[in-house]
Amino acid sequence: MINKQVPSIRFSGFTDAWEQRKVGDIFDVTRGKVLSSDKISEKCNIEMKYPVYSSQTKNNGLMGYFNEYLFDTAITWTTDGANAGTVNFREGKFYSTNVNGVLLSDKGFANNTIAEILNLEAWKHVSKVGNPKLMNNIMSEIKIHIPKCMQEQTHIGNFFKQLDDTIALHQRELDLLKEQKKGFLQKMFPKKDETVPEIRFEGFTDAWEQRKLEDGVTKVGDGLHGTPKYFDNGGIYFLNGNNIIDGKIKITHETKQVTKEEQSVNDKLLNNKTILMSINGTIGNLAFYNNEPVMLGKSVAYIIVSTYDKYFLYYVLQTNNTLKFFLNHLTGTTIKNLGLKTIRETPIKSPKNVEEQTKIGNFFKQLDDTIALHQRELEELKEMKKGFLQKMFV
Repeated sequence: MINKQVPSIRFSGFTDAWEQRKVGDIFDVTRGKVLSSDKISEKCNIEMKYPVYSSQTKNNGLMGYFNEYLFDTAITWTTDGANAGTVNFREGKFYSTNVNGVLLSDKGFANNTIAEILNLEAWKHVSKVGNPKLMNNIMSEIKIHIPKCMQEQTHIGNFFKQLDDTIALHQRELDLLKEQKKGFLQKMFPKKDETVPEIRFEGFTDAWEQRKLEDGVTKVGDGLHGTPKYFDNGGIYFLNGNNIIDGKIKITHETKQVTKEEQSVNDKLLNNKTILMSINGTIGNLAFYNNEPVMLGKSVAYIIVSTYDKYFLYYVLQTNNTLKFFLNHLTGTTIKNLGLKTIRETPIKSPKNVEEQTKIGNFFKQLDDTIALHQRELEELKEMKKGFLQKMFV
C-alpha cells in the first residue's frame, strides 16, 4: 500500500512521514494595509526601496516601491477577487496591501516550500459566491501536509526557487524578443507619411510604392455565414477567429468538425500562399494556412497572395499603420467586424524590388521562429514544474 504521507520523489536522506498541520497552528494569520497607488514609486531607489505587493498576478504581484515596510519574510495570499487563493513567498522586508493576507512565522515556516504547498491547496477553499474570497478565518483552518524536518523544507524550497528563476529568465528573454519584434516592425516599414523605412537591408535605396492589398493578391474572402451540420468525426475542423492564435491554427477539444462533403468550395481554394485572419470580435490575428483539413467560419478571412512576397505581406499586416487602418474601419456595435472590402482596400507600402520584400519577410519569419522556440521552452519548463509539484508533495 502506498503511504500517502510520503511524496513519490524525495531528496536523499529523508525518510520520515510528512505531518498534517493546520495553517493557523503554524502561522500568525494577518492582513496587509490600504496604500494609495499615488504614494508608490514605480522604480526602486534609496528612499523608496521596499517592494509593495498586491493581488495582481502581473509581475508576481509587485505594484511598486514604498519607503516603509510592514513585514519581513512571510507568505502572502490574495484574499479576494479573480486571483483569490494565489499564494506567494515574499523574502525580505516588504509592504502588502489590504487585498493580501499574510502568514508570519518565527520558526521558519514562512518559506518557499510551504508557499508552494499552500498554492496547491488554498484555491480549493475560495468562496465562489459573488466576489471570490479566501478570508483569514478560512485560511487558518486549511490543513496541509509538510515535511517535519526543516532541512527537507529548505532543500525543496531551493529546488523550486532555482526552477522558478529559470522560468523567470526564459520569460524575460521571451518578452525581450517580442519587444524587439515590435521595434523592428516600427523601423523596417515606412512611417505614415514616409516612403522609406528607418532601417533597411544594404543595397536597396528606391522609395517604396503605395498600393492596395488587393493589387498583390488573388482573392480575399471569408468563411461560411450559415451554420454547418456538425459531425463528431467528420475530419474537417470548423474554424472561427478564436482558432487563430499566435500565428498558428489552434485546434482544441472544443473545435467542431464537419464532413469533407460539407466543406465549402472556398475552403478548397486555400493553398500555402494563404494568410488567415480573424475579422470578428478579435481583429487581426494571423496564421498561415498549411494544408490543414479545415472549413472557415464567417469570423475568419482568407487572403491568397500572388505578387507580394507572402511573408512580407504577413508582417505588413502586423504593423501599427495597418492595425490603425483596420480599427478606423470596423463596423458593428457590441461585436466589431472587419469587412472584406476594407481588407482589399488596405493601403500597403512595399518595395518595388521583390527581393527586398523577401529579405524583410524572411527576417521576421526567423525572428518569429526564435520567439516560438523560446515560447515552447518556457511552456516545457512550466509543465516540468507542474510535474514536480505533483510528485514532490503529498
